Amino acid sequence: MVVIGAGPAGLVLGNLLLRRGVDCVVLERAGREDVSKRARAGFLAANTVRILARNGLDDGLRRRGREHSVCEFRTEDGRFRLDYRHLGRGEPHTVYPQHELVADLQDRFIDAGGTVLFDTEAVAVADADGPTPSVTVRDGDGRRVRWRARFVAACDGRHGAGRRSIPPGTVHRHHRDHGVTWLGLLAEAPPSLDAVGYALHPGGFAGHMARSAEITRYYLQCERGTRADAWPEERIWDELALRLRAAEYGPLRRGPFLQRTVLDLESDVLEPLRHGSLFLVGDAAALISPSAAKGANLAVLEAEILAHALTDALVHGDPGPIDRYSERCLVHIWRAQEFSHWMVRLLHDASDAEGASLFQERLRRSRITSLRTSPTQQDWFADNYVGI
Repeated sequence: MVVIGAGPAGLVLGNLLLRRGVDCVVLERAGREDVSKRARAGFLAANTVRILARNGLDDGLRRRGREHSVCEFRTEDGRFRLDYRHLGRGEPHTVYPQHELVADLQDRFIDAGGTVLFDTEAVAVADADGPTPSVTVRDGDGRRVRWRARFVAACDGRHGAGRRSIPPGTVHRHHRDHGVTWLGLLAEAPPSLDAVGYALHPGGFAGHMARSAEITRYYLQCERGTRADAWPEERIWDELALRLRAAEYGPLRRGPFLQRTVLDLESDVLEPLRHGSLFLVGDAAALISPSAAKGANLAVLEAEILAHALTDALVHGDPGPIDRYSERCLVHIWRAQEFSHWMVRLLHDASDAEGASLFQERLRRSRITSLRTSPTQQDWFADNYVGI
């Protein structure tokens, strides 16, 4: 078994296969230290925590993860909070930075005897329509090496070798550009509020998400085509303060920005999530906008589903579960996509998200009012916000 990519999907899959006696190797283009330092989302759904716990992969999470269950919406009509631990199914998020989770999974896999080949870039997957697909890689010295296995799992993202290697016409791509761009910011600054903050402002959306006691993630809606370095720090902080209404609700705790990225909010799903002996997992299978923090949670869920299916096929001789892998995952993917799309329409002015339309803007305001006042709507929100 060859697994491409040592992110959450690839390492959860590798750990689960190793525990079940399935021989596998994980190929990763980055170096070991780089992999464990990549700053990514850190909100884990309750189901993700359960998956990690029942597979013995939650040691660091139990020690250092922090429960979180409050989001705050700030609008022209004031602010309101939802403590979703007391809504819907009553499940919180757990805040645990993804790079720490990846480091935990990486150490567990290697300590248990697993092999991760770092600085090894997968170039192409071939012969996936046959019984022994191959993965051509380029190692750290530039040499090309070919790996053969019974199955290949592509956990290497939307631009990875797995997705690129699928022949045209064998899968269908569903794509949507939401017409919204965010400037993603990682600030070396303590959180400024004890909640995930969603600010709806005439100047555009702003978001606040704690990563740790010292690090905060911010999002700032900007014009399409904006460069990550286009705005000086002072302007960014001033705009965040304006949109988050710091003058009314308290100042922001400022600090230097450790990372800046520009995100064009897009969604895309491939169907099916398999081509012969090649399986797509995580962002290689489906890209989801960051508006609802679903990407890493879907990746872990898909990895567990695939691990069980591959074990049934390789250890027990039952191919049925791998034939149903795509169908099982797509149910969860489309549910997450629907809620993510709902969040995009909630957080952004209709002129940005769906074309200038006063009608659409009035609908958006109605959604906010319902979320503020309706217990039924709040329960629905909680179920979908945390659920996968």
